[in-house]
Amino acid sequence: MKHSLWALVWLAAVPAAWAQAVVYRCPGNVYTSSADLQPKQAEEKGCKVIEGAPVTIVQTPKPAANAKTNAPIASPAREGRGEGRVEPAAQKQRDSDARRLLEAELRREETRLADMQKEFNNGEPERQGGERNYQRYADRVSDMRSAITRKEEDIAAIKRELAKLPQ
Repeated sequence: MKHSLWALVWLAAVPAAWAQAVVYRCPGNVYTSSADLQPKQAEEKGCKVIEGAPVTIVQTPKPAANAKTNAPIASPAREGRGEGRVEPAAQKQRDSDARRLLEAELRREETRLADMQKEFNNGEPERQGGERNYQRYADRVSDMRSAITRKEEDIAAIKRELAKLPQ
């Protein structure tokens, strides 16, 4: 009897607590509660009462401020053509460095591919001493074929990157 009385009191108190939390939606998608705004103020501002589902409000962090000026730090994406822009001569130098590196890598990869194809011997590489079992030989041939295919794909990717760079 005692427990059912407490349950009844609790059930009566919970809806009353929920009823006190009135949430308003104001113009500009601003949400506020009755603790921040009185009903008359809400009406004057054009806010409407939200009923039904609970509303979760997440505060976003304020942007980082510059220590000297206390102004928000602007990102290069927002600046457009401002501070994030690189001088044409510097960009040309970067492009030529990138081209030189990619061309050197392409030469190394093509040399390695030629060595791999020579060792592959058109799908019939020489058997090694530990390959008396045919399955070991077949596995090695399969691995070599896969490695050659990967190397050819790598070379094609390097060539695509080179084609993207300006001349």
